[in-house]
Amino acid sequence: MSLSDGAQSAGSAMSGRLLVVGALNVDMVVAADRLPGPGETVVGTSLQRHGGGKGGNSAVAAARSGADVRYVGAVGPDEFGVAALTELRAEGVDVDDVVIKEGSTTGAALIVVDPSGENQIAVAAGANAAVSARDVRAAIDRASGWPGCVLVSTEISVTAIATAVEAATAQGWLCVLNPAPVVPGIQELLEFAPIITPNQGELRDLYRLLGEPGDPPVETMAAAVASRTGAPVVVTLGADGVLLCGADGLSTRIPAGSARRVVDTTGAGDTFNGVFAASLAAGTDVAGAARRGVAAAGLSVESAGARTGMPSAAAIDAVLVTVESNAGT
Repeated sequence: MSLSDGAQSAGSAMSGRLLVVGALNVDMVVAADRLPGPGETVVGTSLQRHGGGKGGNSAVAAARSGADVRYVGAVGPDEFGVAALTELRAEGVDVDDVVIKEGSTTGAALIVVDPSGENQIAVAAGANAAVSARDVRAAIDRASGWPGCVLVSTEISVTAIATAVEAATAQGWLCVLNPAPVVPGIQELLEFAPIITPNQGELRDLYRLLGEPGDPPVETMAAAVASRTGAPVVVTLGADGVLLCGADGLSTRIPAGSARRVVDTTGAGDTFNGVFAASLAAGTDVAGAARRGVAAAGLSVESAGARTGMPSAAAIDAVLVTVESNAGT
């Protein structure tokens, strides 16, 4: 697959069908003057509770961008699980394939955010670790013929991740794999040619997991991964936008726009992945999908909470119109 294969470009909102496989969490967010160091206690000014989990966040971002979204995952039989499903339904996400795992608690993330929007996160997997290969396979069988793309995140068990990627490939569906975190065994899935979407640290972890030497530039690491997948690699670079590396090893960069203010970067990567995968599902080429993802991620950091600032399709379109207008002047 090339970066631009003649499919629709980034210019307007579209509706695609996206199946998301991943984690659902409750996020407990503390706003503090600074992030704590090792062994240090920092007193925050407030505590907020939000829906979270990389998969859940990406599903919300995709739905707000105009996609039809189905979710595959698990929660515990507790109030946090009820809240997680209620929040996804309110966003228009189909949660019929979310399993309630007796004996497990709903996943939770403890997050500290400083005034610049930087954060530290610790996650308790809970029911996410109990998502089984059988759960995933059953959901994919029920979705046969439906999605244009499958987005898989790695906060669930390795067997569930592998089943999702392998089954999506067997169905002939486009698959995006967000390796956050990079888990042992994930390198075995590269042969199924997913589009990999790591951040720079995750790319380095994956590069080392492949047994590649040294600590080269991001372009070199992305090319090494692309040589294994035969598919594009899209590396998120935070405030520097994204790097797109084609299967041929050639890279290009898409810069991030300037956020009016940075409040919380917690959900920026999840926003990118959700909008990127939703755009692919709607037939947008990889470069166009990445531009939409970058625009959405830039908007998402302007509000507190991973999901609060996730933009609508109209807001993304407005940013892209401005970018194109500025590029033409």
